[in-house]
Amino acid sequence: MKLPPHARFSTICIHAGQEPDPSTGAIITPIFQTSTYVQEELGKHKGFEYARTQNPTRQALEANIAAIEGGRAAFAYASGMSATNAIAARLSSGDHVVVTDNTYGGTFRLFDKVLTRYGLQFSYVDTSDLAAVERAMTPRTKLVFIETPTNPVLRLTDIAAVADITHRHGGILAVDNTFASPCLQKPLALGADLVVHSTTKYLNGHSDSVGGVVVAQRDDDIEWLRFIQNSAGAILSPFDSWLVLRGTKTLPLRMAQHTVNGLALARYLDTHPRVTRVIYPGLPSHPQHALAQRQMPHGCGGMLSFEVASFEDARRVLNRFKLMSLAESLGGVETLVCHPATMTHASVPPERRAAIGLSDSLIRISAGVEDIEDLQEDLEQALRPA
Repeated sequence: MKLPPHARFSTICIHAGQEPDPSTGAIITPIFQTSTYVQEELGKHKGFEYARTQNPTRQALEANIAAIEGGRAAFAYASGMSATNAIAARLSSGDHVVVTDNTYGGTFRLFDKVLTRYGLQFSYVDTSDLAAVERAMTPRTKLVFIETPTNPVLRLTDIAAVADITHRHGGILAVDNTFASPCLQKPLALGADLVVHSTTKYLNGHSDSVGGVVVAQRDDDIEWLRFIQNSAGAILSPFDSWLVLRGTKTLPLRMAQHTVNGLALARYLDTHPRVTRVIYPGLPSHPQHALAQRQMPHGCGGMLSFEVASFEDARRVLNRFKLMSLAESLGGVETLVCHPATMTHASVPPERRAAIGLSDSLIRISAGVEDIEDLQEDLEQALRPA
């Protein structure tokens, strides 16, 4: 099934990397649940030798996501963190990395608690401040790792501008695009070298798989990612690959509704008397609203955060939700709420949380695709005074 040379986004999501199964004509890529492959004779095989190195289901997913992100190759890993670790494994002792200060708590834990043991150095800066990024660069800076929008305070980084700074200093720019998805933001088109996703989130979209992927453009990055995927072995399983392939087929449809619901909930909360602050790049009140309109032209997605008066108020609200579920993760068809200070970012020291604006009274919402009236009614009853 050959894609038209100028296939559009939804068509790419459904068809890229996938051909009908030659043995049966099945239109859906099969789950090749095998550990090895029989060779026809010594030195002669069908392109597959051992399942850690190659798997047809995983390869179909990797080709699909590479096309969706506009990259040359993609490599799927067992989790978003193993995908991030594959990028970091390219570095050597003494190398320096500039990181978005409001990065995901698991990323901070990997960098600060694990990789510093191997002689890597990390500087955490507000990458929305281009002057701060420039000041953080050193002759040993090999990687700039940004997250935009950030989790959970939804701060944006100008990808094109940071790409220019990074490349002038001889570094590589990696962008965690999990919060936006390729529907809403294309980091490679803006100058990034690598894009990383937790496929657990929007790419899968159904809260039934854990995985990660890195999309690359440059030959040396592609060669390394292929090598580390096989050498370290943190591969995405065939079944998880199949689940994410199912998810990417409906990605544009889901993201459209996530975006509609996210904006509607942000507007609703923005007028609520018990809410002290709403953070959503699609609102004109967001300090980087203009950048959001330029960098995310199709909308700002389903992630938003809001604050109430105190931690006790936040606890009360979170414990009163009925339709929305209190859980970590995001990007599924169902709406999830969480308390980042004690859940997703519990590994981040309190003083660092305070510095990035992550208060104990902040609640994060991953807006699902339910009827918006039902979501608003659930918010209303949860926010009602005790």
